[in-house]
Amino acid sequence: MDTAPARPPLPIAVLISGSGSTLLNLLEHCADGRLAARVVGVAASRDCSGLEHAQRFGVPAEVVPRGKPFDLEDFSARMTALLDRWRPELICFGGFLSMYLPPPQYAGRILNIHPALLPGFGGPGMYGDKVHEAVLASGAKISGCSVHLVDAQYDHGAIIAQRVVPVLESDDVHSLGERVRSAERELYPEVVGWFAEGRVSIGADGKLRVAGRDLLQP
Repeated sequence: MDTAPARPPLPIAVLISGSGSTLLNLLEHCADGRLAARVVGVAASRDCSGLEHAQRFGVPAEVVPRGKPFDLEDFSARMTALLDRWRPELICFGGFLSMYLPPPQYAGRILNIHPALLPGFGGPGMYGDKVHEAVLASGAKISGCSVHLVDAQYDHGAIIAQRVVPVLESDDVHSLGERVRSAERELYPEVVGWFAEGRVSIGADGKLRVAGRDLLQP
């Protein structure tokens, strides 16, 4: 019986700005075969400890400084030039804190994971523990994480998937944050896997679909 040829591992690039915990999660999933992808390059907006993960896994890594004063178009052009060298089919933000203007060749192929249920608790300045502080202050009973497409606004692109976690009465920023991070470690590789399996498509109307389902629009 004929079988379809196996897809080659999906080449992905990861953009970071800090400790690289999301990068490490993706590297480990690729290394042990849970994710049919390979990280072809890591770009950082500053010299950060996350670059050590790339070095340990033998992945090319470079810093693209934001520059002072920050020029968004110049920074985006320099980042794009680096990404073009690696030729990724998917780009994953992993704690990447800089604004970036996606060029046409990467439209619909840049992902970010945000530690809240967008569209709530997103936007400029909302990252890390600041998000969890805002969730707790609001009295919300649930939180979670969202994987979305990157566009020219913070935390704004179409939502691909979300995972919900409870907010407990005993929670503080640390305990809620760890519960959300645990959900992130599961959800992000799962969504990257959808791209690797060819389950994400662009319809004639220009909308992205996952297994035939329209994405949630902002």
